Amino acid sequence: MNTIEKVITRFAPSPTGNLHIGGARTALFNWLFSKNQKGKFLLRIEDTDIQRSKNEYYEQIISTLKWLEINWDEEPYIQSKNIESHINVANILLKNGCAYKCYCTEKELEEEKKLYLEKKIPYTYSKKCRNILENITNKPFVVRFKSKIEGKTILKDLVQGDVEINNSTIEDFVILRKDNKPTYNLSAAVDDYQMKISHVIRGDDHKINAFKQIQVFESMGWKIPEYAHIPLIHSKEGKKLSKRDDASTVEDYKKIGILPEALRNYLLRLGWSYKDKEIFSEEESIEFFNLNKIGKSPSKLDFDRIKSINEFYIKSTKDEILLEKLIHYSELYKEKIPKQFHETIKINLSFLKNKSKSLEDIYNNSKYIFSYELKDDQMQKIDKSKLTIIKSIHSLIKKEKDISKDYLKNIFDKIIETEKINFKDLGQPLRIILTGSEYGPAIYDIASSLGLNEFLNRLELFFSKIDKNIKN
Repeated sequence: MNTIEKVITRFAPSPTGNLHIGGARTALFNWLFSKNQKGKFLLRIEDTDIQRSKNEYYEQIISTLKWLEINWDEEPYIQSKNIESHINVANILLKNGCAYKCYCTEKELEEEKKLYLEKKIPYTYSKKCRNILENITNKPFVVRFKSKIEGKTILKDLVQGDVEINNSTIEDFVILRKDNKPTYNLSAAVDDYQMKISHVIRGDDHKINAFKQIQVFESMGWKIPEYAHIPLIHSKEGKKLSKRDDASTVEDYKKIGILPEALRNYLLRLGWSYKDKEIFSEEESIEFFNLNKIGKSPSKLDFDRIKSINEFYIKSTKDEILLEKLIHYSELYKEKIPKQFHETIKINLSFLKNKSKSLEDIYNNSKYIFSYELKDDQMQKIDKSKLTIIKSIHSLIKKEKDISKDYLKNIFDKIIETEKINFKDLGQPLRIILTGSEYGPAIYDIASSLGLNEFLNRLELFFSKIDKNIKN
């Protein structure tokens, strides 16, 4: 590793979609490395693709990084605001003979590609405009970088090790389009230089871009940053994860109630390890993180592992904090939890935690508290021969001032013995009556969470519906 004055890393997403899970991991690794080295972490928005870049995605990237608590040290750099600098560098490269104007038409390029395809040779531009010295007026052109033709280049990658490439395989890549707009490799190189980036940490699908960008740095006489290309994330089937896959974006995980600290911890361990440790605090993550422990092979998404880590954080989060997260989650993705039920849910979080692996689980397991509806199709599942027993329960409980698990168990045991029935014969109809669903928490937990008054109210609502149906 070269001696450097200060470590400065960057995360450079394009606002063309929601933040990909791989992008989130890249941001995390950049952030952790900069903090470990007591450096700076910068955010650059690469928005030069005017057709696909949207402000809504910019806002989504910003909010998602904040949700993950990956914070940058300066105002975000907006690449489109620096286009003039990119164009100026292209003109310098032209002037110095490191780039040239290419007048080939789209038709000519397509014919070239066709010939290569017929010969089953990977296509690279033929360089036929490389040695044209005079300017051709009134003919559109692109500007191409004059890549090295002979020899080899070795990229000393901090993750992949030495990566060697024959210079002849690097095409004369376009740096200015016909509309005078700079391309990715030029813009990225110029911005990295001007932002004083010391380490470029990104996905290994950018390795070929590193060789191109290094040549731009060399031609301009700039100090080349260190490069670290991390393996991509694959699906559980071992295929490259695309935006079309389920759970490919951070938003997908937020929707199912994954906590930010859980997702961070999972992403940290996705391709990086420290001894046998599984769970890391933020302080530990910063202290232990280094590039040497990043593996060279792609990592597979393990959704069960994500849920398991999330379960750990669900159980270890304080009730008042977890309630805030649950309320916010409901506001974003579900039916909002009415304020009058917040305290009831908080009181019941201890047992809700034990039955849940996500905020979505907690929401679904507590929904009967704040969103109750007894539908006719559910009522039809209740064995009408048990009505007398249910009315007996109502009569007994109505005399009490409170209901406890022990009290209910005592009543149920007596009824089961007297009526010679199984507990499920009692539990199934009660669960439907009290929650509106045949699935849900244990009857004792339901009763405790509802309290005496609501318990009785729901039984009485059931009786009124029965009476109404009989009259009709």
